[in-house]
Amino acid sequence: MKQKLMYVELKSGFNDNGPAWIGKVAYSKSGQTIYFNGKAFKKGSGVSGNYHDHETGDEYWISGIKKKGHDRHWAGSGKVMIDKTCIDEYLEIVGKDSLDKGTLEIVTLMSSSPSASFHEAENSQLSKGSNEGLKYRELYQLSNDELNKLIERYSQEEETSNHNKGRRFIKQKRMEVENELEKREIKTRL
Repeated sequence: MKQKLMYVELKSGFNDNGPAWIGKVAYSKSGQTIYFNGKAFKKGSGVSGNYHDHETGDEYWISGIKKKGHDRHWAGSGKVMIDKTCIDEYLEIVGKDSLDKGTLEIVTLMSSSPSASFHEAENSQLSKGSNEGLKYRELYQLSNDELNKLIERYSQEEETSNHNKGRRFIKQKRMEVENELEKREIKTRL
């Protein structure tokens, strides 16, 4: 599987200062999916990203490494995490001898190869009642059970989110689903 050093930044719930990484990504055969840090990203334009997380629907900006080393948007801030296995290749691309510790933080990232669960979900028909892909459907298309599953999933993500802005974004999505469910319950009572 072809791998390339890339810049990856979470855009959902953030302006230009979301968590960001530099590491190896792997491409699917079609080039429409990128695998990075244990996640699968599908190509597609969004509000501020050019890819979205296959599982969560969160938008990400994924691009090649800039030779001048300014990968983050000019209005953004925060350290960019770089995989320790990619430091030499990164330094060669930007033409430097050492990392700028003020803007980069060395981390260990997960394998960029696709997980078996991604392939299974991607290559099979979505079964009725499955919560895979619920985030990509309009709320009115979902059954009450599917709405409850989506609320549960958002609640779990909200609890595990490391960033306040990301947590607020997930909370907003959860509340939208809860409002839809509440509207339906009011209609059935009338």
